[in-house]
Amino acid sequence: MSRSYSPSPLALRRRSSRPVGIGPVPMGGTHPVRVQSMLTSDTRDTEACVGETIDLVEAGCEIVRVTAQTRQIAANLEHIVAGVRAKGSPVPIVADIHFKPDAAMEAVKWVEKVRVNPGNYADKKKFQVREYSDEQYATELARLEEQFAPLVDEAKARGVAMRIGTNHGSLSDRIMNRFGDTPLGMVESALEFARIARARGYHDFVFSMKASNPKVMIEAYRLLVAQLAELGEDWNYPIHLGVTEAGDGEDGRIKSAVGIGSLLCDGIGDTVRVSLTEDSVHEIPVARALVDLVEAQRARFPEPIAPLSWDEVPWNPFDYRRRASTRIEVCGVDLGGDSTVRVFTSRRKWDALAHKLDRLGDYRPEIVLEDAGVLALDPRDEAAIAALNASDTPRLVTVADGLEVPVVPAFRLLAAKSDPRHPILLKDTLFPATEEGQAFLPTLLTAAMNLGSLLCDGIGDAVIVQGEEAPGQSLRLSYNILQAVGARIFKTDYVACPSCGRTLFNLQTTTQKIREATGHLKGVRIAVMGCIVNGPGEMADADFGYVGGAPGKINLYVGKEPVKFNIPEAEAVERLVDLIKEHGRWIDAPAVVAEF
Repeated sequence: MSRSYSPSPLALRRRSSRPVGIGPVPMGGTHPVRVQSMLTSDTRDTEACVGETIDLVEAGCEIVRVTAQTRQIAANLEHIVAGVRAKGSPVPIVADIHFKPDAAMEAVKWVEKVRVNPGNYADKKKFQVREYSDEQYATELARLEEQFAPLVDEAKARGVAMRIGTNHGSLSDRIMNRFGDTPLGMVESALEFARIARARGYHDFVFSMKASNPKVMIEAYRLLVAQLAELGEDWNYPIHLGVTEAGDGEDGRIKSAVGIGSLLCDGIGDTVRVSLTEDSVHEIPVARALVDLVEAQRARFPEPIAPLSWDEVPWNPFDYRRRASTRIEVCGVDLGGDSTVRVFTSRRKWDALAHKLDRLGDYRPEIVLEDAGVLALDPRDEAAIAALNASDTPRLVTVADGLEVPVVPAFRLLAAKSDPRHPILLKDTLFPATEEGQAFLPTLLTAAMNLGSLLCDGIGDAVIVQGEEAPGQSLRLSYNILQAVGARIFKTDYVACPSCGRTLFNLQTTTQKIREATGHLKGVRIAVMGCIVNGPGEMADADFGYVGGAPGKINLYVGKEPVKFNIPEAEAVERLVDLIKEHGRWIDAPAVVAEF
């Protein structure tokens, strides 16, 4: 397969896609990147769903999704849509379908778009291990077509759009056993459904490749776009972007910016949803800001900063590998090679924190920029690059401040042109902040998007956040970005899904309770899932899982294996702690915590 998923590793230009209408809102083509969200209200509660929809629209949401667990629940979409229209809003309503083809057949009567999950639309995941012969695989595909074709025909007849939305956490056993739990498996899962749709002359669909791990999500989308390009120009369907189970607060925003922002910078994405474990209205400003940041960058830099082909880059965009630099010592700290990704700060910020460095815990700065002897250069300067590569010893290098170039392409160019032995210091911006009181959200999103994108490419041996003036806040942001991409685990990692109508407990309050009880468990990954749609699959990436099994009842997991069932919700957090202790992962909370 071609390594190309965009015209150039340095291109910001948006991928060309065919337009698809979602009711009155077109996406793809030359239309703006659309922002959407999902209701947290119970789909059976018409008044709550209508009210929440209007709140989302007023916040800037352009497409609203609502879950439809069964045919009977899906029937209430008629009343929800009617209620929204009675309020004067034409916002498209999307039905979210898992497991139940009959729910989809009911929903398609009332909504502008139906989302189906290829991993469970006609499959019940059993985590079975078996080998499929080619004949058995073909039989499974015939069964899939029998289940899916009626929805395709109905959507085509009614002019209803569709999202073929693969989730990493819910791939079918058929896909898992032939392709594994891989980005390739995610892509093939979606293409199985797309081939059925195309064979029936239906093209009003979009793709998504969502995962809670930004590296997996980025690789899957890139692979999808590359495969669509190889299949032909008429496979240029729009792309919906999202990081599933991103979580809440700063961590959720960072993880979303890493995944969504990096792909938008690559030119991929026609609609986005930021999935936060918060009230859905809080997702809209984050999504809108991400889109606006990338669009502003595209307007400033319509062409690549230098000629660079995919054949010239030393990394594989579909398979994460850290760039193989040489380990060196900088200010008494190992850096590069297989050593941990280091955190830099400026002399001014170090001095401002000097009186409490011993109380910063895992958030301590490690190296002062001005003392490190970093070689700052313009990666477009061929003479400077040649001199660097001719040096006898490896040098710590970075892109010089003040250059009018986009950050991600600039560091990609540096990584492509410099010998791999030279470690690289990444920067979130080439224009350090000099004033206090700047809006933090754009700073956070820019840092996560730029640093996270490069780290997910395998580029970078150290990072510095320059866009945030406050010393403690810039350090926290540095470490949280490293945690989000899995480059440096220094605290408990949470995979927490956003609330929706399927949720069987209050995700926001429960997630906070779990954080309070387990937030000191460095390196432990805990998944908090409202239901079983993606829960068991996402457990594969977590050490422990807390999953809604029935109203008021919780199932606890170790990895993807359920081990405790039907625990009363009031006892479940305590029982989760007991489970962590049983498996030897518990430590008592330290007396001293990091402060800023």
